[in-house]
Amino acid sequence: MPSAGLSSRRAVQLAALLALLVFYTAQLAGALLPNVPVFVGASLAGLALDIYLTHQQPRLLTLLGKVRFDVTTRQLLRDMLIVIGLVRIPDVPPDIERPLTLLLLVAYAAHFLCQAVAQLVRRTRTLPVVTRNVDTSGLRLTKAPPRLLARQPSRRLLRFSVPGTVGLMLCASLSQAEWGILGVTVTLVLSLAGAFYLGTWLLPKNRRSNDQRVLEWLDGWLADYRPTVGMYFSGGTTSAYQANMWLSTLAQLDGKPLIVLRERFMVQKIDATDIPIVCIPKVADLMHLEHSTLRLLLHPANSGKTSQILRIPSIKHAFTNHGESDKLSSCNPYAKAYDQVWVAGPAARERYQLAEVGVDDRDVVEVGRPQLTPIRPYEGAPTGRFTTVLYAPTWEGWDGNPGNTSVVLAGENIARALLDDPGVRLLYKPHPMTGSVDPRAGEADRRIRAMIAEANAARTGDRPGAEATAELERRAAELDLATTTAFRKGADEMERMKLQVTPEPGRAQRVEEALVAWEDAYWAAFPEWEHQIVTGPRPAIFTCFNQADLLISDVSSVVSDYLTSEKPYAVGNTSGMSEEQFKETFPTVRAGMVLSPDAAQIPALLESVRHPEKDTLVQARKELKTHLLGPSDPPSLVRFNEAALSLAAEAEARNERVARRTAEIPGQREADDAAEETELDPTAADPEDAVTA
Repeated sequence: MPSAGLSSRRAVQLAALLALLVFYTAQLAGALLPNVPVFVGASLAGLALDIYLTHQQPRLLTLLGKVRFDVTTRQLLRDMLIVIGLVRIPDVPPDIERPLTLLLLVAYAAHFLCQAVAQLVRRTRTLPVVTRNVDTSGLRLTKAPPRLLARQPSRRLLRFSVPGTVGLMLCASLSQAEWGILGVTVTLVLSLAGAFYLGTWLLPKNRRSNDQRVLEWLDGWLADYRPTVGMYFSGGTTSAYQANMWLSTLAQLDGKPLIVLRERFMVQKIDATDIPIVCIPKVADLMHLEHSTLRLLLHPANSGKTSQILRIPSIKHAFTNHGESDKLSSCNPYAKAYDQVWVAGPAARERYQLAEVGVDDRDVVEVGRPQLTPIRPYEGAPTGRFTTVLYAPTWEGWDGNPGNTSVVLAGENIARALLDDPGVRLLYKPHPMTGSVDPRAGEADRRIRAMIAEANAARTGDRPGAEATAELERRAAELDLATTTAFRKGADEMERMKLQVTPEPGRAQRVEEALVAWEDAYWAAFPEWEHQIVTGPRPAIFTCFNQADLLISDVSSVVSDYLTSEKPYAVGNTSGMSEEQFKETFPTVRAGMVLSPDAAQIPALLESVRHPEKDTLVQARKELKTHLLGPSDPPSLVRFNEAALSLAAEAEARNERVARRTAEIPGQREADDAAEETELDPTAADPEDAVTA
């Protein structure tokens, strides 16, 4: 269970801390007594534990680093205790501490030299632009140096310290100074050799082009590719889904698409796509887009860095959002900074009017939700033994409103009511940010997962054979092969750029086919009676929609998207409002059943799903679907594309007007200069003569 796993992890971390304390204490005691076996054992055990921690407990090391007890401090303390021990052990030759201490200091100096060279190498390999799906043959990109030398200083220090520590322990055990000198010398040589080897990446043949040349290359690539429509995205590590949901739509628009990112790590978090990706972290470099053919940028999310791209007047900006709900966050006042706000249907337009956040109704464009095409329509009552219910609560949000998510106040009651029904198969798909703000949401989520695991343990039935598991593994391997680029472990940002060049023709189609095959294999690999906890990017939420007979969610875009199927749904009400107030405040709720925190309505809800004649909301869902998502004719993608072409044309027209005015200004200045010269020189008979002169 997740909570048990968390407790186990914390127990391991606590045990590791206690072991570190014990080993240091034993090392000190062995050095002062002196007791050679205790001294040697504690010294070697402490180093071994530290090496283990660097591989298995990075979070614990991060915490230790915050209190300034990092790996360098720990190794220095360990070596200092070793020197004390060698001084106090009677059989060790006298005055050994002087040459060994000096040699140890030189070895540490070599370590810091290697670290300094590593910093220089990393800096020279950090480009002002990161790309994917772009031909980078015009840049001098090279393979990365070994990861241990360039990017793992903690592991490098500990591993290179092994010969020195072993030699010093042999010196203590055998009372021979030569072993200590030999061991520390090997440590010194390893650090010096590492620094020298890293230094070869600073030679001209391995150095990349300077920043100016890279930006000139970017300008040249933009001029050759001539992008017209793009998507701009900036966000945190868990927000990539907000951009990924628009990839298929962007790829189908008329024109040359482009994805513009701001965070380097985000380049590898964007799903498989043939669209060129350009990451430009610095604001000054971002301005190079102003002189490109890019005319329209779509924005699926607001971020602190959005205002930076809005400075470019030659590009029009449309806010598409990453989903629509009745929450106030879907009507953020920041939206008025964009040229247009693209919404799914009339409901969102009304929402902006009622919110009065400064968005002009003339700037709101209804384009539908083109990415909802994969969602299959309602096909009637469940035909199998089980009714599949998708519980997909949203996250707790930033404002602490208890009505944001049902997880905290109602989640366990909803899950319990569903799990108590022997005819239900539950698919639980929590929001990826659940618990990121309110710890109570995270705790409730873990308890729900534990309930599902317990319910599965109590169920029995036939399971798919080994061939189903083998098929899933095979399809997963095919999908990974189609959607990822194979990197060696030591590959850095530059090496990935070198490898992730223009995709070969037909890759997008192969990815789509591989994804469909994987999804089919995924659902076939589990028995129809087994509840599922669905996390991560795969399977996607739309695939879960197609499996479900019923959705239970919160006030979120999940409800709006699910409505395209016209299947029954319910919404948890933990806001404290009455049902009437809740439906009046949130229009997306009006065609579904409202669940109170005790989830008492679930038996009746399941009854209406299993017996459609008892479902009184069929027509309401049909009408609400049109109100939320717009008409089905013309198709959403057609309307979206027309809006993109129209706004791009506005940008082009604006740029032409500015160009004409700019071209007129120099002529006007020349005329003014001529007039002024005529006033100063009355012999000039014609102003044009003055200009010519």
